[in-house]
Amino acid sequence: MSSAIYGDKRVDNLKIAYIGGGSRGWAWGLMSDLAAAGDLSGCVDLYDIDFEAAKANEVIGNKFNDLPEAVGKWTYTAKRTIGEALTGADFVIISILPGTFDEMESDVHHPEKYGIYQPVGDSTGPGGIIRALRTIPMFREIARAVRDYCPKAYVINYTNPMTLAVAALYKEFPEIRAFGCCHEVFGTKYLITRMLKEHRGLTVQREELVSNVIGVNHFTWLTDLTLHGEDLFPFYAEAIEKQEAKLNEELALVDNNWVKIAGSTHDRVKYDLFKRYGVMAAAGDRHLAEFCEGSWYLESPEMVQKWGYSLTTVKWRKEDLEKRLARSARLQSGEEAVKISNTGEEGVKQMRALLGLCDLVTNVNLPNVGQIPNLPMGAVVETNATFTAGGVRPVMAGPVPPQILNLIARISAEQQMVLEGAFEHDLDKVFAAFCNDPLVRLPLAEARKMFDEMIENTKGYLTEYFE
Repeated sequence: MSSAIYGDKRVDNLKIAYIGGGSRGWAWGLMSDLAAAGDLSGCVDLYDIDFEAAKANEVIGNKFNDLPEAVGKWTYTAKRTIGEALTGADFVIISILPGTFDEMESDVHHPEKYGIYQPVGDSTGPGGIIRALRTIPMFREIARAVRDYCPKAYVINYTNPMTLAVAALYKEFPEIRAFGCCHEVFGTKYLITRMLKEHRGLTVQREELVSNVIGVNHFTWLTDLTLHGEDLFPFYAEAIEKQEAKLNEELALVDNNWVKIAGSTHDRVKYDLFKRYGVMAAAGDRHLAEFCEGSWYLESPEMVQKWGYSLTTVKWRKEDLEKRLARSARLQSGEEAVKISNTGEEGVKQMRALLGLCDLVTNVNLPNVGQIPNLPMGAVVETNATFTAGGVRPVMAGPVPPQILNLIARISAEQQMVLEGAFEHDLDKVFAAFCNDPLVRLPLAEARKMFDEMIENTKGYLTEYFE
């Protein structure tokens, strides 16, 4: 990954449209990153189906301009219609929740009645597939709006299920200039920097690590990883053994009570996949486990504890939302001051590169035009891409290694079938993908019963499938 700044150039009077601009959390990070970018300025139009939430972020966003360290100046305005927000936009950011946490509660927890556990439930598995059925119609509508109001804008998506959201944008409006961003690969690189610090005493920045990224979102892999030309795979293999030995000692000290160990994951799924296949899995354990056979890491809550990660409940998400709503009120009133901090996200860097202010290579989700030759052409995949004033160009990652090809190809085919079923309003086609998912290890009749129940639980968002 590299980023080179070009002299004293700057770009003013940009327009960013933020769909989901009432976000309580993600939007504040974007505001911070924009305020820290001294070579950009302009306006951000906030559109959200909850207009009052967008108005709240209008107040919060404009407070950043009062900070002495804010070198990027932006005017935030809530808009009542998506057309107002998109008209004249140079960049469009999409960060929405498809439905509410009530629907997500069914996505994540209803399968537990059938013995199926999901740590996240937003990208794959039964929960991810049902969430996709809500998401795809929304993204078709967004794609049409981009086509009508700002067809040349770059569209940056952060919404999950990432793969199917981006795929829906391109299927609805093939000329769209969209890509999907995810920070899971960054997390794996941060893990490597911590290992280098602990085992070699080296202080290394994430950006110094050069990797080849391959796969689909949240089931991403690194086929090589180097630091200043050194192959880090042998180091990683040794570091894994030391990390696991250390963890076993800690577990012995706390009598196997995982709750007493700080952190919600210990990367054991990631380590196990590396030892199985010799390729570095590059996402969090909670995501990786959901793409694998359920018997490997998700047989039961007790197995989840053994592997050292957690099942994130929707109850926790609802409680966290209440905390973020309270924080929003404090930020609006001034009881809590806004501040600039490095989020580690790359959305603003990507904008700067596309404007010719720097060059950037980073991992993104784009349709496959040959960057992964042994996955279907047109399917959305995750690889590195170069960002320049000429646009976004995927890096040719090469074929998926044979030892993990079946794992990824199965998921990619499932995603394509869900996409087609959603566009055709054919729930039977979607069910064919659903019952073939690695987590859905049920007799056909039970799988159908669970599918129908989950559809019923989110039917309010699926009206067009029944017209």
